[in-house]
Amino acid sequence: MDEVLVGTLVASTLRVSVPLILCALAGVLCERAGVIDLGLEGKMLSTAFAAAAVGAVTQSLPLALAVALAVGIALSLLHGYACVSHRGDQVVLGMAITMTAAGLTVVLGIAWFQLGGQTPPLPDAVRLDRWFVGAGEVVAGWPLVGRALSIAFFGHTALVYLSLVAVAAVWWLLYRTRFGLRLRAAGENPAMVDAAGVSVLRLRYAALMLNGGLCALAGASLVLVQNPSFIPNMTAGRGYMALAAMIFGKWHPVGALGACLLFGFLDAVSIRLQGVALPPGLGGGEVPVQAIQALPYVLTVVLLAGFIGRSRAPAALGRPYLKER
Repeated sequence: MDEVLVGTLVASTLRVSVPLILCALAGVLCERAGVIDLGLEGKMLSTAFAAAAVGAVTQSLPLALAVALAVGIALSLLHGYACVSHRGDQVVLGMAITMTAAGLTVVLGIAWFQLGGQTPPLPDAVRLDRWFVGAGEVVAGWPLVGRALSIAFFGHTALVYLSLVAVAAVWWLLYRTRFGLRLRAAGENPAMVDAAGVSVLRLRYAALMLNGGLCALAGASLVLVQNPSFIPNMTAGRGYMALAAMIFGKWHPVGALGACLLFGFLDAVSIRLQGVALPPGLGGGEVPVQAIQALPYVLTVVLLAGFIGRSRAPAALGRPYLKER
């Protein structure tokens, strides 16, 4: 296979996987603590709109990121208030967040910008720059694989590298720190955590705040990297795909990363296949665009149907904890 094609496929896979990776890590942290989060889609959509709206009005990248983080954490705190403090139904609230975000972002977009729910395009000053371009030019001069490596791994935005670092950071946090041990215990046996004198509610709130921050970065990446303006429902099911990746990865950061990269690869391949003609033996003509675009979603259904019963969720997942007196 041509080295340019290989490099381009790897680069595209990394770019489109960023929101999936960050969102899946958010789900891992939240659900490891025992809180189901079906609101990943809604949080990502809300923070994408917040980043786009603030960026378009202020033309300030730091402010756009700050507001997106504030919105993401606020939604996670709302999630905690309803489900952790008041023991509400976690599945219902997650769906409520997603449905509210889908409608509210469009209503606010129409009211503020009069562009049919979209925001004005963000200027280049608000969008993220590419990193390591010079290093990529040096690597491109290497024999055999230099050009492919240069295209694949250099010249991405900071969020691509941050998402990969975040996988290692979340793994370290969960499996190499006392906080991570307690967090995982809160999702397995919260009564034991409480008996040890550690607050289950505080652990779950901490997980939710980290969850909100990661969802905010995932949503912001959609408008600061992939698309220059907010479009209604632009997440297009990525939150649910991240949820499927988390389950397929058995609630482990590295496993979730692998599943997200698989989804991203299919998405990248679907883009490359648009307009490609079928062989004569298969009828000729172009591959249907709708069939190509459906590939990542079909895989989501297959993974959920085939692996959700084989993956063991945290024992206390979805169970509100009531402190015994």
